[in-house]
Amino acid sequence: MKRFNFKNKTIAIFLVGTVFLTYSFKSKFFEVAKQIEIYNTLFKELNMYYVDEINPAEFTDKAIKNTLKDLDPYTNFYNEQDVETAKIRRAGEYGGIGVSVFYTTQGIEIKEIYKDFSADKANLKVGDIIISVNGQSLKNMDAEQLSTFLKGVPNSKFNVEIDRQGSIIKKEIIRDKVVVNPVPFAEMINEDTGYITLTRFNEKASSEIRKAFKKLEKQGMKKLVFDLRSNPGGSLIESINISNFFLPKGKTIVTTKAKIKKWSNTYKTTNNPLDLNIPIVVLINERSASASEIVSGSLQDYDRAVILGKRSFGKGLVQRYRPLTYGTQLKVTISKYYTPSGRCIQELDYANRDKDGNVPKFSDSGINAFKTQNGRTVYDGGGVLPDVITKTSDKNETTEALLDSKAIFNFATKYYYENPTIGKVNDFDFKNNDFKKFENYLKIDTTFLTNQEKLFKKAYLASDKNNISKEYENIKEKLFDIKIEEISKNKDILSEIIKEEILQRYFYREGVYQHKLKNDKTIYEALELLNNQDKYNQILSGK
Repeated sequence: MKRFNFKNKTIAIFLVGTVFLTYSFKSKFFEVAKQIEIYNTLFKELNMYYVDEINPAEFTDKAIKNTLKDLDPYTNFYNEQDVETAKIRRAGEYGGIGVSVFYTTQGIEIKEIYKDFSADKANLKVGDIIISVNGQSLKNMDAEQLSTFLKGVPNSKFNVEIDRQGSIIKKEIIRDKVVVNPVPFAEMINEDTGYITLTRFNEKASSEIRKAFKKLEKQGMKKLVFDLRSNPGGSLIESINISNFFLPKGKTIVTTKAKIKKWSNTYKTTNNPLDLNIPIVVLINERSASASEIVSGSLQDYDRAVILGKRSFGKGLVQRYRPLTYGTQLKVTISKYYTPSGRCIQELDYANRDKDGNVPKFSDSGINAFKTQNGRTVYDGGGVLPDVITKTSDKNETTEALLDSKAIFNFATKYYYENPTIGKVNDFDFKNNDFKKFENYLKIDTTFLTNQEKLFKKAYLASDKNNISKEYENIKEKLFDIKIEEISKNKDILSEIIKEEILQRYFYREGVYQHKLKNDKTIYEALELLNNQDKYNQILSGK
């Protein structure tokens, strides 16, 4: 009887596996090298023979960004200017004039003025369009070029020409060191309940939250409303630090799973908390994403806070910056993250687009149930679902298109110049007749068109206009009526958004939060819950 040699068999299997892996690696490496060589030869031929001049940097920048857009929206290439902009966003400090902007074909349009910085001191207004800097016209420049004009060394001066509602104004502006505070508002709602809002997770987030918490604690805070609504996220480490403020040392906050083993990690709290007992209600909405979902998800999984509002965005992906040559960078999605209960809240499955490029939802194939520390059931597959869901209308497709346009911004600019004053910040309201004025304004705004309107306009422009102009006007009016009917279904949501845009013109962002503290229905609902400790405890107990 022939004896079987297990040792030799094992060695043979190992050698076959090694050969296969080596071949696979070499094959993949060869394919990458081959595609790079194809691009290089293509670029050389175009540069040599194409009839017009090609800008090499611009050409390559577009080629790379078009390549990446089929992956996910978070994997991006950063040229040298983009790298500086990203650093500023993460650090929260830069030399500039204290504004957020739109880049347009006319120039740089002011979107928001930050109180007490250079633009505010120079009396710039939201809606102003900077059309020249130091005599250089900004007309028809691209965003990359425009982004360089306002930033610079603090205390440096420059001259601008501004188009303000058709009038040209000249000003000299001195740049400041601009510090973006991610906690723009932290105040007491009443004698024992504090309110803190966090707008982004930059490098100052946890230190500013700590500072705000300590300030309110000294003022008698015994309960907290923590507002993460519309916070798009940011630093993973800052989200862990902030979760640690309210959770014991040694607790798992988030686990990441990556293709590269060393990038798969479990992140735990490492510091002593600020407070383990204060009742907390965390506010989230459909624009609370990423780091906001890590904080709200971990506090929910440990039954440390009641989550109130709308289901969050559903971004369960982690990015890392990778340096490239010549000062450029790649921000690449490296892993998915999982909350302490084990759920991944990523909603969209970018790896399985259909032939038309549509992205399916993970929840389409079913969601999975998980348990919190107290045994409450929570779910994966599409954001953090609040423990208490606020009652508002559900946004329809037309409303989403409106919010993606500049129509509300433009209406607020018009409103500001037609109404020199609006009274006290807490008394302002956007009433039914104001909403009717907004609907009428949409007849003249060119930034908000539905897909049906765009397609119909395109067809009309390609036709014999003389024969169908009357019919075109009738159908155009009908499409407009349908559009207004659709957005009116979300009147409750839109009225609040328009009101905030208007308030910001008169009272800065600070005034928006002052108004919210007295008038926001979601904050009021959170306050009612905190004042009903039996209900609060019942929600967290899961009984």
